[in-house]
Amino acid sequence: MNGDETSCLLTLGHGYSAAALARRLIPHGWHVIGSTRRDEKAAMLATEGVEPLRWPGDDVAAHAAIIRASHVLISAAPEPTADGGGVDPVLAGLGDALRARGGGQGAGIRWIGYLSTTGVYGDRAGAWVDETSTLETASPRGLARVAAERDWIAFGAETGIAVQIFRLAGIYGPGRGPFAKIKAGTARRIIKPGQVFSRIHVEDIAAVLEASIAEPNPGAIYNVCDDEPAPPEDVLGHAASLLGLPPPPEVAFDDAEMTPMARSFYMESRRVSNRRLRDELGVTLSFPTYREGLAADLATERKAEA
Repeated sequence: MNGDETSCLLTLGHGYSAAALARRLIPHGWHVIGSTRRDEKAAMLATEGVEPLRWPGDDVAAHAAIIRASHVLISAAPEPTADGGGVDPVLAGLGDALRARGGGQGAGIRWIGYLSTTGVYGDRAGAWVDETSTLETASPRGLARVAAERDWIAFGAETGIAVQIFRLAGIYGPGRGPFAKIKAGTARRIIKPGQVFSRIHVEDIAAVLEASIAEPNPGAIYNVCDDEPAPPEDVLGHAASLLGLPPPPEVAFDDAEMTPMARSFYMESRRVSNRRLRDELGVTLSFPTYREGLAADLATERKAEA
């Protein structure tokens, strides 16, 4: 996607997915400003061609960045509240500055992408969900995401900015795969009968965002996941086979040592449909299943080690 003199992406929460999108846009003339809290991350962003922004922290610089931005990507997580809602840090801290750039025309902000999660659907005991499904999450994190989605959609309707919601499945990619743990012998296949997860490769996330920027659809919500939800033990077993190693040992879910966060993910099982992103955005996934994605990631990691 070729940029012009006004093509400036501001990423509020410049993480793994935002970095993948930046790598696609910068070679085509886009300017990218990425926010971070940490000095070392700011220095790293500069080496990647991204202008670092210290936010939260420097509101003056953040307001100046918003004035320059034509597109905004938000991945900062909302804070759960006691009433079962959430406070979005971007709307709370920068909402007025973004609102002043609304209108949807001329030199205003033309697109806002909000990165949410498929966790908003809650547990479906392995059943399929799509963007029309009810949101049945019961966790504080999930309820905060539901509130943030609602607030961003309302913000778009109020300002005329094309706001789109992207519900991401479990993200993987180079450096975020299972290979290191498998090679170290620390990986375990946690067995919980009936458990399935949906996944998405980071490069496919970037492709979806790029397609949305090219053809904004105000108020649209997209599930961002691959074609094949799968049990986690199948993914680990396949990754081990790519390495020429035996599958990691099996551990029953009830006996597994896990962080509270990791255990909470296993309390929900669902299959997520990606039909809308294919039909409306015309995206063809580069990694339609974990098999293609893991093979590509292993090749990338081996090339980096060579």
